[in-house]
Parts: sequence; C-alpha cells; structure tokens
Amino acid sequence: MRARPRPELALAAFLALAAAVAGASWAIATRGGEHAAAVSGAGSWRGLVDVRAPVSTGENAIVLLRTPSLARRLARVGYATESQERAWTSQAFAAQRQVLTQLAVEGATVQPTFSYARVVDGFAAALDPRAVALLERNPEVTGIYPTRAAFPASLSDENAQAERDTGPPVRLPGSDGTGITIALLDTGVDGAQPSLRGRLEPGYDVVGGGDDTSPRADPQDPSRVETHGTELAGLLVGSGRPAGPRGVAPGATVLPIRVAGWQPADDGRSAVYARSDQLLAGLERAVDPNGDGDSHDAARIALVGVAEPYASFTDGPEARAVQGAAALDTLVVAPAGNDGAAGPLFGSVAGPAGVPGALAVGAADARPVLPAVRVVLRRGLEVVLDRLLPLFGPAAPDRPLSLRVAAPRATHGTAGSAAADVFDARGLSIAAGRAVVVPLGADPESTVENAARAGAAAVLFYGRHVPAGGLRLGAEPAIPVVAVPTAQAVELLAARRAGIDVGVALGRATGDANTGLGAVASFSSRGLAFDGGVKPDVVAPGIGLATLEPGRAADGSPHEGTVDGTSAAAALVAGAAALVGEARPGVDAADLESLLVGYADPAGSMLSAGGGRLDVGASAVGEVTASPATLSFGTWTGARWRSTRTLVLHNVSTRRLVLALTAASSGDPEALHIAVTPARVALRAGRVATVTVTVTAPRRLTAPAVTGAIRVAAAGAATLRVPFAIGFGAQPKSLIGHASLSAAAFTPSDTSPAVLNVQAGNVVSGAGGAVQIEAVSRLDVLLSDANGRFRGLLARQRDLLPGSYSFGISGRDPASRRLPPGRYELRLVA
Repeated sequence: MRARPRPELALAAFLALAAAVAGASWAIATRGGEHAAAVSGAGSWRGLVDVRAPVSTGENAIVLLRTPSLARRLARVGYATESQERAWTSQAFAAQRQVLTQLAVEGATVQPTFSYARVVDGFAAALDPRAVALLERNPEVTGIYPTRAAFPASLSDENAQAERDTGPPVRLPGSDGTGITIALLDTGVDGAQPSLRGRLEPGYDVVGGGDDTSPRADPQDPSRVETHGTELAGLLVGSGRPAGPRGVAPGATVLPIRVAGWQPADDGRSAVYARSDQLLAGLERAVDPNGDGDSHDAARIALVGVAEPYASFTDGPEARAVQGAAALDTLVVAPAGNDGAAGPLFGSVAGPAGVPGALAVGAADARPVLPAVRVVLRRGLEVVLDRLLPLFGPAAPDRPLSLRVAAPRATHGTAGSAAADVFDARGLSIAAGRAVVVPLGADPESTVENAARAGAAAVLFYGRHVPAGGLRLGAEPAIPVVAVPTAQAVELLAARRAGIDVGVALGRATGDANTGLGAVASFSSRGLAFDGGVKPDVVAPGIGLATLEPGRAADGSPHEGTVDGTSAAAALVAGAAALVGEARPGVDAADLESLLVGYADPAGSMLSAGGGRLDVGASAVGEVTASPATLSFGTWTGARWRSTRTLVLHNVSTRRLVLALTAASSGDPEALHIAVTPARVALRAGRVATVTVTVTAPRRLTAPAVTGAIRVAAAGAATLRVPFAIGFGAQPKSLIGHASLSAAAFTPSDTSPAVLNVQAGNVVSGAGGAVQIEAVSRLDVLLSDANGRFRGLLARQRDLLPGSYSFGISGRDPASRRLPPGRYELRLVA
C-alpha cells in the first residue's frame, strides 16, 4: 500500500482571487503544521558520479485509460492465441481514438506522440490546461502523469586499458544465454563492432523513428557520439573476438531499442537522455518486437539502461508498464541509480527501478586490486599528507613527479568547470606543469579536460568521495587524477594563499589491495522506494568493467574501455538472467526475478544491497520461488497498525518439497510481531501455495526503517529469502512550501491566464550528506466561491518530485464555463 500523508498533515493553501473585479485581494492560510520550505535546484539533483543536464519536458504528459491493456487481459485468462492478442490490442487503440474524438468534439485537439496498448492502455501527448481539465473529467481516464527525463546510469572511459584475462565477472558453466533475447532500452548500439556481429536483432529507434538503432552524434558537436548502448551491449553479449571484452551471455541476442539519444536541453545544447513516454514506447516494442499486436515474440528480458533520478514512484505509468511487461513474461531489469546515500526513510532509488516487479540493481566493487599512487602534500618543510591513494582516472604517472600547486579561478560557477578558470587575465596558463587542486564539482570531467588543455601535470580533487576509476575522460592528454582528503587539501590551499611554499609529490603507479572489495559502491542509490519497498533488489559488480565503445581506434582496432555505474551492474544481472533462463526454460518472469533475488548472497545493509550480491550459481539451482520477490509492509501509522501481505510460493523443482517458513528482522522482537501463516507447506513439483504474512507493532520503533526477510527452507535445498521492509519514519508536516498567484484580479482568458505557482515537496538534508526525498503523490487545485461552496477540481498533478509547479488559471470553472465576475477561492491539497 503506497504510503500517503494523512489529510490533516497535508498543507492546504487558500487563495482568494477575483475575475474581472479590480482591486480584489488574495491570501494564504495554512493548517496542519508550520511551513516546511521545499528545496529545489540543480545541485539537489546531481548524482555523486554522473552529470545530468538540466532538461524540461514541457507540457508532455502520459494519459492512462480504463480499457484493459493486452497485459491486463492476458493476466486475467492466463493464455491467449495470437489472434486474440491482436484483437485485444486493437480494442485498446480503439478506446484511445474514442477519447481523442470526444476531446475534439469539445474543442481540444490532441495529437499523441506515442500510443500504448500492450503494457498499458494510454497515450502520450502535449496537453494544454483545457485538454487536461477535459481529460480529468472523462470517466475513461484513470490518470494523467508527468513525463520525466531519464539518463544513462553509468560513466565510461574509452581510454582505459581493460584486463583481458579475467573474462566476464559473472559466469554459469554450461550456459551462455543461447535462445534468450534481451531487449536493450538505451542509446544506439554500434552493430559494426566485431564482437557484436551476429548478436543483434533488427531493432527500433523510438527517439527518431525507424529501424536505424546505430549511435548518433551530437548535432552541435559531431565528435561526441552516444556510447552507453554499445557499452551495455558489450557487457551482455560481447563475444570476445578478436581478443576483446567478453559479455556475460555471449550466446544470447540483443534487441536494440533506442529510447535515449541526443535531444534538446534547457541550455540550448543537446544532451543524451530519454523521456518516460519514450521509455514506455520502448517497453511496448520489447514485448512486441514486430509491432503486430501479438506478444508471443516478446523478449525474455528487458534491460533498461537509463534512470529517472530519485523517481521511485510505484503507481504511475512506469510502474504499470513494468508490471504489464511481467504479465507478458518479460522481466524488466533496471539500474537503481547513481545518487548515493539517502534516507533515513525514502532513499535515492531511481525510476523505473523502484517499481514493484522491476529487478533493481545496485553496484558493488569487485576489484581485488586498485591502481594507486603515493601522494605527498607539503607545506613548507612540513608534510601534511603522505598516503597511498587510488587513482580517480585511468592515467598513471610513469615516473615520480614533484609539482607546484595551482588553484583555478572561479570565472563562473564551480572553479575549474570553465576553460577560462585555468588562465589568467592575460590568457596565460596558471596550471602549466603544476598540480591543480580543486573541489570536486558537478562536472569533474570538464575540470580535468580544462586542466589538461592548460598543460597541468595532475589534478587533485577534494570534497566528496568517488570510487577509483569513476571518471570519464575525453580525447585530451591523459593526466593523473587523484581524490585527496578535504582537510589536508584545504590546509594546503590556505598555506598557499598565505604565501607559504607548498608542493605535491606523486609516485609511480602501483597496485593496492582494495579494502572495499565486495562493498556497495558509494555512488549506488539506496532505498526505500516510495511505497516502502526494498530497493535495490540485488547488487552486482559495477566498477571498472571492461566493455566495447562505438567506432574504431586510430589504428583501426575496435574501441574498448571500461564502464562504471549501476546500469553496468544491471547489464551483468540481465546477462545472468539470460544464463538462468537458458538453464531453467520453464520458469516465467516472476520466477526468474525471485531466483535472482531470493538466492543472492546477503551483503551489508538491505537498504543498500537488497537481497545481497548476485549469486548466479545459487539462482540456477533454486527449487522454490516467491511472488512478489520482496515485500513492503508500508509505513507504521499508530498503535493499532497492522499490515498483511500475501506471498505465493512456487515449487520450480522436480520433486515434492516440505517448506518451513520463518521471519527475522532488524527490529525489536518485543515490539514487532511477524506471523507467517501457515508456517509449514507441502508442495508437489510445479504447484503453488499462498501464505500470509502479518506484521503488528503497538509502538513506533526508533529506527526509521526496519528490514528483514522471510526464510523459506526445504530439506536438501538452498534457503529462499524474501526481503521485506517496514517504515517507521515520521510523515512530513507539510508538502506545500509556498504558493502565489501572478494577478490578484484578472479577466478570464484562455490565452493569457493568471499563473498559480506552487512549491511542492521537500528535500531534507540528513546526516553524512544524505537527503530525504519527500515527494508528492497527488497535488489538487480545488475551486470554491466566495461563500465557500465547492465548485470542483480545476487541476490535478500526480507523482511529483520536489520543485516548483505552475498552473494556468483561465477564469473557467471545472466544466470549462467562464466564471462570472466575483471572488473565488483556490485550495491546494498535496
């Protein structure tokens, strides 16, 4: 059950406005607690490793209809013929045409950019306020949702020298994924790579239309080419020929679906991203590759390579589409995101990974040895730091270096991010032959490239922790990059400003044992999801993975490099799913998810690792599965709170099993009671059984979230674990921080309406740099007259991340009739 603020805790704002009566005033009144100011800004939404361009999606929205999609119909009956599925798909499209015709009759013409009928029934289009109002009142419409931007969830380095003798980090002897199709929803894929030849099926370009899924170049800078799709394809099915990186499932085939690519950004440039309406279109194609309305040719696995930052909403279009894909027997694997620490209740998990049914993957560090250099920071004759530190980038010193220190100017934005920052007013380099010491800002790649152009010998970052190798560099001369402790870096720069002689010494590169081996990467996003569910589901290696890059090197050899991030980890899990799918052809998408999650190796906190580290060998021999693969009991609401969930167990072995079910949690057993009924189940091969799990807690526990697992054990078999979570964090006092109306009195106008600006949702700073995301499930704008009589719903927005939102107030009532002159009241409920 999705956790929602109780009505008395949601802030209601009352705005009195006048139409056609000059001099009327407006005011805001609140109830249910003090204002909690919403915090929004580019800095709040930048990841710890990746850099995301500011992107707006304008008036694009996704409209969902009541007519059942192909997936919903199939879920009801269990099986259908090809002709039945095509008929159901046609009926869904017909329902959309009827709604659009009704809109046209009422004077609102809408041109859909995408239509959906397989995983959901609905369409995407640019909607003006009048169309939104008409659709909200249409009984065939279940909801209107915003579109969001989704970005590739990894970084790469095409200059890195990858290890050749280790092979893929995930293996299953006897399986290579033969017979399994993996739909890759990402940027374009370079099919000319020798290691991918014969492994790619004809795909589809959602962004540009057509069947050309090759990587595109930036329209404004042809030297910049989409890389992400090729990198993930290499991790999935790279054949290793000739002597290149080998994928996890080289026997599988990839169905490339280009849902992301170069598209306009807010700064007038181009950025690589996808919109959520494009992502839904990609899932539509994944379950029906030839587009004939019949899903019998659906891909077994769909790997989503992009992530909607922080948007772990569980009841919107992405959620329904992922669940629709599962009903059509396609398992969706998605990156958890690269936004690091969060909480204490809701985390930083991205969409669509936060959706129940999506296999969300976090990143772990599986490198036994890290490239490192000895770094010495000197202040006068005093050594302030002498430590072996991992290299942040791929370049390493080939000889000891003794360097003077340079600090970039801040000509605009963060110091070092602009080319002019490393040149003085006369145009002379201030970095040539020196070590540039600079805070780690939002765009570390540009900082390093600028320093290299200016002749710098090294760059030392400070201020945030990023894993070794977590930096992508372009074609500029490679220079060593190291992250140093903040306190010593600040001390060094302060001494330099005081006129004290300071210096940096770097030794030759060496290998250093990775003390964080097996740990979840610092950049990997944490849970919970917005429904209180456990996310990520599993973690897999996600740093320094050898893969392919688009194009050819100068000597004509294929481009290769390394990649970091949760999308790289997700590619390994998708490949592992193909291996298990080949070994266990009789399991469906839900079983496949449970095998991968339930038999993972427990590792650390469930909020960061979910079920644990991927163990493909244990998954391949698992004998029982559970649906769902994880449980969410929602958020504790009071002394009489209790929550019950249903678990369906499936015997996927060839023998009769007697299952014993127990529950264990991190909470106080005296205050948290978990009952599993029945606690013992006998299941014949292929049969299913339903059990209920009930949680009661007479008092609030001190921990903001309690996690645990239902253990399903059978004699002679590995134990299945079903992770669960219970939220005990306090609900936000207010979800509306500010509201204002652009005009106190105005004449009704459809072309020049008054604008209602609302700041909704909160970003609350936590310990250790973590953020608590307080999102908005629903925001309603309600209209009343001067006497307080309710006139209806003017506007509704769903699934909003914290930020500022605008509504056009045209002077019409909810039925689109012009309001007579007078005073009216707007009430906002979040």
